[in-house]
Amino acid sequence: MRTAAVIGTGLIGTSAALALTRRGISVYLEDADQDAARTAASLGAGTTELPDGPVDLAIIAVPPALVGKVLADCQRRGLARCYTDVASVKAGPRGEITALGLDTVHYIGSHPMAGRERSGPLAATADLFEGRPWVLTPTADTDTETLNAALELVALCGAMPIVMDAADHDRAVALVSHAPQLLSSLVAARLEHAEETAVRLSGQGVRDVTRIAASNPAMWIDILSANAGVVADVLDDLATDLAETVTALRALQGTDETERREGAAGIEAVMRRGNTGQARIPGKHGAPPTRYETVTVVLGDQPGELGRLFGEVGALGVNIEDVTIEHSTGQQVGHVQLAVAPAVVRALVAGLRERGWGVRD
Repeated sequence: MRTAAVIGTGLIGTSAALALTRRGISVYLEDADQDAARTAASLGAGTTELPDGPVDLAIIAVPPALVGKVLADCQRRGLARCYTDVASVKAGPRGEITALGLDTVHYIGSHPMAGRERSGPLAATADLFEGRPWVLTPTADTDTETLNAALELVALCGAMPIVMDAADHDRAVALVSHAPQLLSSLVAARLEHAEETAVRLSGQGVRDVTRIAASNPAMWIDILSANAGVVADVLDDLATDLAETVTALRALQGTDETERREGAAGIEAVMRRGNTGQARIPGKHGAPPTRYETVTVVLGDQPGELGRLFGEVGALGVNIEDVTIEHSTGQQVGHVQLAVAPAVVRALVAGLRERGWGVRD
């Protein structure tokens, strides 16, 4: 691939353009919002000039409802030899493309499984897709050249290609992305009118659950509108589980011992199901899940402290598998939670304490 066009210079489109220009690809940018396209160009994502002829690949980075319309315009202009879209829903756009009678030989649907809570070109990064799954949804019509162009795009962006059926993809993202987004928003909405003293008690748990609730509502309406029925099915199942959990909690309040035991059993069952489900989430680099131990270090809020901690952990010969930071309310300290292999915990704790770090038991 030597040339590409990106139509839609939001977070995903601009990030793909930045990744391609970093690899020496000439990228041509288009957007209905000229300011967005110019902003992306100013970041080094490409040029807003028109290409001299067909580019190797056109990447359509617009909401799902607009994919068919934009693809039709691109094919009418002969913009590219091959086309893909990066919308987060695949079956709906494919149906519209077929209904419009567009060329499906030189088109393949795709969806990079990456994003941020922020949107727009200023939120874009060239490494957004590094190590992330990137789903491709070819049909029987998709020719080899188009499939290879999409695979090259995925490789240039540092992502991992996964081939799926479009409908299977939509069911999967409803479960692992779309429904969790709504659930995060629902939990965060409980905080809207909560007492200030209650909100100030927020710790890492509620921060983890509500992180994606900061996402752009307008963007998510576009996504959910294209996959509403499937997401509703997931939430229906969740509603059943939620109703049973509420019943179990009410039973725990009762005075009848048998009822209380049944309530406890219900809560334990749903939490054990949660343990099992969480354990199925892929681990580091997509490998099977690995159990790590957490070492919590108290860290002062001064410049360079985090880097110093990481340096000393490295000097002790310990690899940090994951890290989270929980900031203390009302104090200039934080708790850094280091996920490490169980075998190194004792030596790490002893080594850090010898160096003066506060390690929480």
